[in-house]
Amino acid sequence: MSARVPSSTDSAVSALGVVPLPRGQRLIALDLMRGLVMVLMALDHSSEAFNRGRVFTDSVAFYHPGTHLPAAQFLTRWLTHLCAPTFLFLAGAGLAFNVEKERAQGKSALFIDRFLLVRGVVIAAFELWISYFVMPKGMFLFQVLYAIGTSYVLMIPLRRLPTWAVFAVSLSLMLGLEFACNAIHKMSGAPPLWLTLLFVGGQPKPLIVAYPTLHWFAIMLLGWVFGQSLIRRPAAPRVTARKLLQVGLGLLIGFLVVRGVNGYGNMSLLRDDGSLVQWLHVSKYPPGLSYLTLELGLCFLGLALFFGVFSEARAPGANHVLLVLGQTPMFFYLLHFPLLVVSAHVLGVEQTLGLGAAYLAAAAVVTLLYPACLLYRRYKAAHKDGWPRYI
Repeated sequence: MSARVPSSTDSAVSALGVVPLPRGQRLIALDLMRGLVMVLMALDHSSEAFNRGRVFTDSVAFYHPGTHLPAAQFLTRWLTHLCAPTFLFLAGAGLAFNVEKERAQGKSALFIDRFLLVRGVVIAAFELWISYFVMPKGMFLFQVLYAIGTSYVLMIPLRRLPTWAVFAVSLSLMLGLEFACNAIHKMSGAPPLWLTLLFVGGQPKPLIVAYPTLHWFAIMLLGWVFGQSLIRRPAAPRVTARKLLQVGLGLLIGFLVVRGVNGYGNMSLLRDDGSLVQWLHVSKYPPGLSYLTLELGLCFLGLALFFGVFSEARAPGANHVLLVLGQTPMFFYLLHFPLLVVSAHVLGVEQTLGLGAAYLAAAAVVTLLYPACLLYRRYKAAHKDGWPRYI
């Protein structure tokens, strides 16, 4: 039997008085999936730092119909679309586990709210760190950390709702935000800052809001529902895998319908033709329904694979690279991005190399940061109530 890192999920579930899954399986599946998207995220940021041919046309604002999309470059970028929605989804699931653990330990609602507020603000504030390396002086980029941090803050009131109500809010946002965005874009003049931050994104100087909160908050809410279902209605991993497979396939069918109709649900980034590239060319900025159904469908299929393949007897070793990255995702994120950007600058090859260099640099940064992530995981396990709980 392979060694494992003890999970907070185990204590949370057992304290609730329900029958948990065999030890560690649940956390292993989620951590492996999270680790996989961290590797893909490294590839995307490596391509941004080194690759002169990087494709970045994931919004109607960035794409002119008829523009040629080189298949290799496009598919490399498309692979990394899985990262942000999976990260938000698993953050919501992890939050469900953490809140139940705190409740089981007798922590007050105020204590939990304060933790969510502080962690949300800390995560969002780290955008200043990333902006220092990737933006001109005086400009600030609000990306996935901003979306995660502000979503944590919004979870303070929403976590009190019944699970069915949380799911309803998530579904309503996913279905209705495009309508809201269209209405905002029809307003005269630039939208006020709060609409930019929450709904449409944009560039109100000195900010570039790439990830308006509500689109990504909807995914965190869905992850919360998933986490609650694992806690309240535990099942054998193979049963969970089968359910995830069914939901994932259903979402992909939904994607085919939305993308096939080629209208509402695509954030105005419509197909130019019937080619595979055009079918996969969905809007991420902001995410349309076609993007969400496609990426969450793939996320669910990935989770189904990890739940179905790995059991306690067949679990990967505790130091498996995907497990390590999946258990230290914020630490890895905060280091890998600056390392890639600074390396490209120091070597004098910023956005001058090819796609192969992007893959090599991604592999290199994972290899270099793996030992640091191992050490940080050990430190975090030894200081569960200290500052590492916020990162």
